[in-house]
Amino acid sequence: MQIAVLLYDHFTALDAIGPFDTLGRLTDAEVVFVSERPGPVRTDNGALALVADKGLDEVTRPDIVIVPGGPHPEREMANPVVMDWLRTVDATTTWTTSVCTGSLLLAAAGLLDGRKATSHWLYLEQLPEHGARPTGERVVFDGKYVTAAGVSSGIDMGLTLLGRIAGDDFARAVQLMTEYDPQPPYDAGSPQKAPAALVEMLRGNNLPA
Repeated sequence: MQIAVLLYDHFTALDAIGPFDTLGRLTDAEVVFVSERPGPVRTDNGALALVADKGLDEVTRPDIVIVPGGPHPEREMANPVVMDWLRTVDATTTWTTSVCTGSLLLAAAGLLDGRKATSHWLYLEQLPEHGARPTGERVVFDGKYVTAAGVSSGIDMGLTLLGRIAGDDFARAVQLMTEYDPQPPYDAGSPQKAPAALVEMLRGNNLPA
C-alpha cells in the first residue's frame, strides 16, 4: 500500500504529520512525501521543512492520498499542476483524504461535489462555493473521501481510517503506542466551546496580545 502525503509551500506541519504517524504504521505501507519538485518544502511559519521524496509526476497510483491544509489554500487551489494531479490520482485511490483546509483543495479539484465534508471552522463556509456540503463534524466519511476538521483532527482521522483498514484492535494499539489520550488544559478547542470574544478575535485574523 502506498500512502502519498502532498506537500506544498506554507502547509501546516501537524496536518501532514498527524496522519503520517498513524496511517504510516500500517503493515507494509510505503509512505511517500510528494510535491511539485523533490526537496525541502517549508511549513506555514517557515521555521520547519519536510522533504518531498518525489515529484508529482513520479507518484501516479497511490492507494491513499493525504492533503494537508494551510493558511492560504487559495494558492494551491489556483495551481493547475496540483489540481490536475489530485484529479488524476483520485481516479484510482482507495481513499482520498484531507486535513483542515486541505478539503478546499479537494473541493476545488471537483472531487467533493455534492459530498459532505469538513474543514477548519474558519473556512467551513467556503466549502459550498466549491460544491461540497459542509458539516461541523470532526471527521467526515463520504464514500472513499475522508475529511478532517482543523489541524489536530488529522490524528483522529488517521486513527479512524486505520480502524477501517486494519481493524479496531490495530487502531487501538496505535493509539496506545502513541499515547494519544487528549486531556487539554483548556476547554476552548471549538468555536462552540471557546469564549465568544476569542472566536470573534480569530475571525478577524487577530491573536490575543
